Amino acid sequence: MDFKLTASMMCANFGNLEKEVNELEVGNIDSFHIDIMDGRYVHNFAMSLNDMAYIAGVTKKPLDVHLMIEHPSNNINIFLKNLRKGDTVYIHPEAEYHPSTTLQRIIDADMIPGIAINPGTSIETVTEMLRIVKRVLVMSVNPGNAGQMYLPYVGNKILRLLELKEEIDFEVYWDGACSAEKIKKFAPLGVDGFVLGTTLLFGKNRPYSEIIRNIREMKF
Repeated sequence: MDFKLTASMMCANFGNLEKEVNELEVGNIDSFHIDIMDGRYVHNFAMSLNDMAYIAGVTKKPLDVHLMIEHPSNNINIFLKNLRKGDTVYIHPEAEYHPSTTLQRIIDADMIPGIAINPGTSIETVTEMLRIVKRVLVMSVNPGNAGQMYLPYVGNKILRLLELKEEIDFEVYWDGACSAEKIKKFAPLGVDGFVLGTTLLFGKNRPYSEIIRNIREMKF
């Protein structure tokens, strides 16, 4: 079963961030998920521009940068200049007046454009953007905090996106409350990647390499 695993770095141990990155690399993680929050679009502050730039500097693995900020177009260049070609940048369409313009700036920087869809965001409101982006990050929890409960109705939204994926060229990634059961159910249906946080990866007192290997060796 071919699917990608990305580590939600807001859940990592910031007391020794380089060690965390190295151990995840050894464990064969595919990419590093960076949640940037401004305290306005969501009622929380999470990782900073410096955190993102530091991780970009100590790994050659791709970064998946999730901008949970208002009007990302105002500051998008600050993020882009600290990233590498091939990194992914997600924006929330509701946070921007003209999201397609911001997505084009991501494309022009040779990065992968993506949108993040909140549980309450209707697919109909983002259909045209699906023709611009390469990745859709589906939030299965309300954005802003780790360790939240899965919202079951999001499963139907993912199924509808997977149908559209057959017509339009984009990948679907799962973010939030990602358990082994969710991977076993949705990976065979066509979900391309999963963001791993406290539900499955962090805070388990087990080596990351063991956890990641067990996920990849699951029986489907």
